[in-house]
Amino acid sequence: MFWKKDPSVVWERKNIDDIDFSRLNVAIIGGTGGIGRAISRELAQRNASVVVVGQTFKDEEMKDKIKFIKADLSLVSECKRISHCDEIPYEKLTHLIFTTGIFASRQRQATSEGLEKDMAVSYLSRYIIFHDVAKRLGIARAKKDNLPKVFIAGFPGNGQVGDPNNLNSDEKKYNAYTTHMNTVAANESLVLDAKDRYANIDTFGLNPGLIKTSIRSNLLGSDSYLGRITEWIISWTCQSAEVYAKTICALMMSPAIESRSGTMFSNKGDAILPTPGLTKDVVEKFMESSELLVEKALQNQSSSTSSNE
Repeated sequence: MFWKKDPSVVWERKNIDDIDFSRLNVAIIGGTGGIGRAISRELAQRNASVVVVGQTFKDEEMKDKIKFIKADLSLVSECKRISHCDEIPYEKLTHLIFTTGIFASRQRQATSEGLEKDMAVSYLSRYIIFHDVAKRLGIARAKKDNLPKVFIAGFPGNGQVGDPNNLNSDEKKYNAYTTHMNTVAANESLVLDAKDRYANIDTFGLNPGLIKTSIRSNLLGSDSYLGRITEWIISWTCQSAEVYAKTICALMMSPAIESRSGTMFSNKGDAILPTPGLTKDVVEKFMESSELLVEKALQNQSSSTSSNE
């Protein structure tokens, strides 16, 4: 990992069993798999109110503790539906967590709305929902002495600047690594932009590093030999999603992060410095390109609907 620690933010590592989570009202976008699922289970087991959004709910034994909303987050139209979904109490939320993501495939994949799939799932789904709900997030929460908090998982602080002019990976020769690193830079830019754009919210970036999940299946194959051996190695050399979830859940409750919007955190929960190359101009360009790409996708979706009628 290439990040550098941010010494200005230090938080007390309390035993998670000594923390009261019962007042938390949390929505996890991408909470049905990987680290999102681990976080949702950890919080629900500790009496937080939890809603998860994803494609397949795997925790039927906890359906009395976790509310599930099905959605295909690769589609802009679905993300728009989720951002206006009455089943998600955005106004009452204390925390909104974005963990949904995939890796770009070896060959460029496009959604039915014309978007490169990794960019659509791993970044634009977050951009759309976050921007749609930001101004009403937590306005009716029970306890208002702390700001509502948004956590965006990606790989911030790793030096990825990306190319906001090629957000859809259709302007240059396609490369899976370059495409995914563009989602990395875009997600970090989303955090940095929110720091200045939303005074009513604390927004943070999360860098979980390598954790055994299914996120690499789109690149390596869901049941390929390479995929299995890669995940086996990661499982033996890196922390589990469950261990990481305990760290992040404790971090969420720390008073040390209050009003520290824009801070990024490593896989161990340490504050890390943002990528130096993501200047204000670059961040603004990412936001401008994101809006244009969303508009393009909605137009494509509208044209497709009209042609099928």
